[in-house]
Amino acid sequence: MAKMYHKEKSIQLKSSASALYNNLSVLRIAPRCLTYFTVVHANVVNMVSASWDGLNYSHRQLQSKEGNVATSSSLIMQAAWCVLPSRDLLVLTSQKGIQMYESDGSIMVYWHALDTPETPTAKAVFARGIAAVREKYICVGVSSGSVLVFDVPSKGSNITLSEVLEEHKEAITDMASECSGNLECIADLVSADDSGLLCVWKSGEDFQLLNKIPGFDTSCSSVKLWKGTVIAGYGTGQIRLYEGVTGILHAEVNAHARWIYSLDIAPFTGLLISAAEDSWVRVWHLSLTPETNSVEIEHMYNECVTDTQICGAKFCDGDGYAFAVTGYDLSEIIRYTQA
Repeated sequence: MAKMYHKEKSIQLKSSASALYNNLSVLRIAPRCLTYFTVVHANVVNMVSASWDGLNYSHRQLQSKEGNVATSSSLIMQAAWCVLPSRDLLVLTSQKGIQMYESDGSIMVYWHALDTPETPTAKAVFARGIAAVREKYICVGVSSGSVLVFDVPSKGSNITLSEVLEEHKEAITDMASECSGNLECIADLVSADDSGLLCVWKSGEDFQLLNKIPGFDTSCSSVKLWKGTVIAGYGTGQIRLYEGVTGILHAEVNAHARWIYSLDIAPFTGLLISAAEDSWVRVWHLSLTPETNSVEIEHMYNECVTDTQICGAKFCDGDGYAFAVTGYDLSEIIRYTQA
């Protein structure tokens, strides 16, 4: 396995990245040899379509909205593509609600307003944490701790809120669905919150809670689910690997000196990327041994993005051949490919 990555030409953005967890989303459009990127800046999502030969870039900016109001000043918390078997949607979460777009950002197909309290409270209201689950569900987290489950038809805008999952007491930070494509995995979804609590779910007409993994009062900022293993990154700079269904701790790594902002996994190879406020991006390799039911994590590679508080890091493909990074106040997406 290649140990080294080298830096490619950066992609310029119309505006810089806000300091938000997981502030980068990537969608590969293989038939058109394109990759889409989104990065949030305040109440705007910067979207870039990049051709694989690096010659063509097109930019689009999506504004935060409130229902039919053209634009809103409400801050966007996250933007992420949701890939379902029948369609891909771009989901934006803000202080006011949830916007769902066709994957190229051209048409808003659905708007869901958040319940805002009648009287102003000290607690902020926002949605954050986005995951596509199985055939037809998109799950979105809310600052109250609720997880909203949307039922998405194979086409059209008749998206419905089918269920609300109430197990978290703190604001949802991130959510992830099983990304390995292995249908034998019992757990489909993991949700994380500001107290570090992880909830592991099985999807269906009624979502079932399989397990709650306590968080020791440290925020879990980013979470992934791969072959039944929950990979969680924390404010302490630690990464923990748990067996989702049983909650057994397989490994704990002191990965970063500061707050982890983003994790991603390349499902075909088991490469894991972690990025943090400490300017470091690290690539790890996970290996599972089914016979002994053990998971091992090996450190593969480091990259320091000097003087940058990294807020997004994502692989650009399922093998981990290339990855992209965003940083607070940086108006570019930095890209690396295997040498």
